[in-house]
Amino acid sequence: MTVQNFPTDQEAVRQALHDRAICIIIPTYNNVGTIDCVVRKALDYCGDVYVVDDGSDDGTSEALAAIDGIRLVAYRRNRGKGYALKQGFRQALSDGFAYAITMDADGQHLAKDIPAFLEANKKWPGTLILGRRNISGADRPPGSSFANKFSNFWFFVETLHALPDTQTGFRLYPLKKLYGYRMLTSRYEAELELLVFASWHGIKIHAIPIDVYYPPREERVSHFRPVVDFLRITILNTVLCCLAVVYGLPLWVFRKVATLFRTVLSATFFSIMMFVFITPWVWLYVKCGGMTEKKKWHLHMLIYRVARLITLRIGVPGARLSYQIDKNVDFNRPSILICNHQSHFDLIYLLSLTPKVIFLTNNWVWHNPFYGFLIRHAEYYPVTEGIEELLPRFRSLVERGYNIAIFPEGTRSRDGKIGVFHKGAFFVAEQLGIDIVPMFLYGTGRVLKKKTYHMEKSPVYVEVNRPYTQEELKKIGDVRLQTKRFRKLYIRHFREISDRMEQDV
Repeated sequence: MTVQNFPTDQEAVRQALHDRAICIIIPTYNNVGTIDCVVRKALDYCGDVYVVDDGSDDGTSEALAAIDGIRLVAYRRNRGKGYALKQGFRQALSDGFAYAITMDADGQHLAKDIPAFLEANKKWPGTLILGRRNISGADRPPGSSFANKFSNFWFFVETLHALPDTQTGFRLYPLKKLYGYRMLTSRYEAELELLVFASWHGIKIHAIPIDVYYPPREERVSHFRPVVDFLRITILNTVLCCLAVVYGLPLWVFRKVATLFRTVLSATFFSIMMFVFITPWVWLYVKCGGMTEKKKWHLHMLIYRVARLITLRIGVPGARLSYQIDKNVDFNRPSILICNHQSHFDLIYLLSLTPKVIFLTNNWVWHNPFYGFLIRHAEYYPVTEGIEELLPRFRSLVERGYNIAIFPEGTRSRDGKIGVFHKGAFFVAEQLGIDIVPMFLYGTGRVLKKKTYHMEKSPVYVEVNRPYTQEELKKIGDVRLQTKRFRKLYIRHFREISDRMEQDV
C-alpha cells in the first residue's frame, strides 16, 4: 500500500479544494454496480463533483438521480469517454473552476488519494498531475501491463518526455491550459491526446503515487474493444507522430526562443538603463556641488520613477502585475515596511509604491558595479552593519519622513514558501515607536527563481495591508512573540493569496 502523509481531515480538504477552484469529474457509462459508492466517497472530500452520464442504459441514471449534491451532465446516446470528458471540462470551465480531478466510475480509483492531488497542486500549480498506480500484487486485467507500456512508449516518441503511467485515469487537469481539448477524439484514446497536447504546449506533467483497486474478474465492467480500439490507437499515434514534427517541435522551439528573448531583453534593458543613463547621470549629479538633502530626495524620486516605468508602463517581460493597497496605508507617515522575499525582482516592485522608502541590502547589492553607487548615495544600508548600530541612522531617516523596508526572512525563498522570520524589523519598530505595515509579494519567485538565470511567465501580485500600531503590537507581546505572530499571519495569508493567484498560473 502507498504511504500517504497528507491531511485526512475531509472538511479541510473540501474547503481547500473549493478555495483553489478544484472540482472532480467522474465520467460514467453503465456502472450501476459501483457508481453510487464512487460518487458518495468523492463527495466526502469535495463539494463540487460533476458526474457525466455517457448515455447509460443499465440503471446508472436512476442511481445518480438518488444522490444529492452532484452536478449531473447527461445525454441519451453513448458517445465515449473522450466526449464525456469534453462535456465535463466545458461545464466546469463555464462554472469558473480552474482545475479538475478526473476519476473512473468503476471503483478503481480511491477517494482517499484526493488529498494527495491537492498537495501536488499546491506544490506544482498550473501543471498536470498523474496518479501513478501502485499495481504490486494487483490482479490486473489481461493485457493491461502491455497496453500501458505500449502507451508510455508512444508518448515518449511523440513528446521526448517519459512518463510512468500514461493510461491512468486518475488525474488533475489545469482546465485553463487544456489546449485543443474541444478537438479530442471521442473514445478511450482521448486521455493520451490530452497528455500529448499538454506536453507540446509546455505544460509540465508530474506523477504521484496512488493506490488502485481491481475488483474480482466477474465484477469488472470494461468497455474496451480490443481490435477496434487498438486500431484506433494505432491510427491516432501515427497522426500524433506526424503532428509532433510539424506542430509539437515548432512549439518547443518557440517556447525556448521566447524564454531566451524575455531574459535577454530584460538584461539588455537593465544594462542600458544603468550604464548609459542612470549611473553616469547620478555620478555627475552627486559630484557637482556635493551631496545635499535635496539631491538625496531627487535620487529617491529617480529610483521611484524608474521602478514605476519598468513595472507599470513597460512591464517586466512575462509578468502580469496586479496590486491592492489598503485604504488606511499612508506612505507619508514613516513606518517599518515588512515583506516576504522571493526574487531579485522584489525590490523593483516595492520601490514603485513610494519614493519615501529605504531598504536594508546585502553586501553584494551595496557593492554592485551596476547600481551600488546609486544605492549608497540613496542611503540604503547593508544589513551586515547590524541593526543596533544602524538605529541612529534609521531614526534620522524616520525624522526626515522615510519608511524603512526590511525583509524579515533575510534571504530569498528557494521554493516560494514563507521562511523563518528574524526579530530585527520588530525591534526597530519598537525602538522608533512606529507602525508595522505588512506587504505581500506573489509571483516574482516564479518569474525569476532563486539560483536560475532565465525568466518565466507568471502573474505578479503586490498587496499592502493595514498598519499595525505600537499599541496593537504591545498587546501581542514582546518582540519575539510579535515575530512569531506575524510569521503565522504571513503563512496563512500567503496561502490565501496563492489559492487565488494559482487558479491562473
